[in-house]
Amino acid sequence: MRLLLIGAPGAGKGTQAELLATRFGITHISSGDLLRQHIRDQTSVGRRAQSYVDKGDLVPDALVMDMLRKPVLAAANGYVLDGFPRTVEQAKASYAVVRSLGAEVQAAIHLDVPRQELVRRLRARGRGSEDADAVLEHRLEVYQENTVPLLEYYAGREWMFTVDGGHPADVVHEDIVQRIKKLAELIEPT
Repeated sequence: MRLLLIGAPGAGKGTQAELLATRFGITHISSGDLLRQHIRDQTSVGRRAQSYVDKGDLVPDALVMDMLRKPVLAAANGYVLDGFPRTVEQAKASYAVVRSLGAEVQAAIHLDVPRQELVRRLRARGRGSEDADAVLEHRLEVYQENTVPLLEYYAGREWMFTVDGGHPADVVHEDIVQRIKKLAELIEPT
């Protein structure tokens, strides 16, 4: 099973990815966590990504793709991607790479959360400069401009659905699981 979570910063992608990874025995791959680790470790990727993250901008595609290639290909039992792709261009580029390897996304899940709830969540987690008010607003604008178009892209390609991510995490998780089970029934009728 290869899943992709799409949602604004603060939508709960990381939480749902962890729950889904545990539930289905697949690998959780978080581009945000990987980037933060590279920044903490001051790797070459981390040093180049730092200025983009500090401003709330998207890290260039080439950096992110280099960082994610190995984890995606190593996820033999499947994966749940959290935070990548964030643009249609990233989706197209990554599809070209993973399709020939049989590792492309099978289902895209959109976590839809009202803006005021996103702001509340982001302020509550307070990661420093990454979640300062001006940066936070910019991140939400960048999401709206660059990531929302992914919904149309995936709706025309893979199985995609939207869940109300404003509910408690366990309710959101069960909604996702029920929809994935329906997908499995459609793919492999019993």
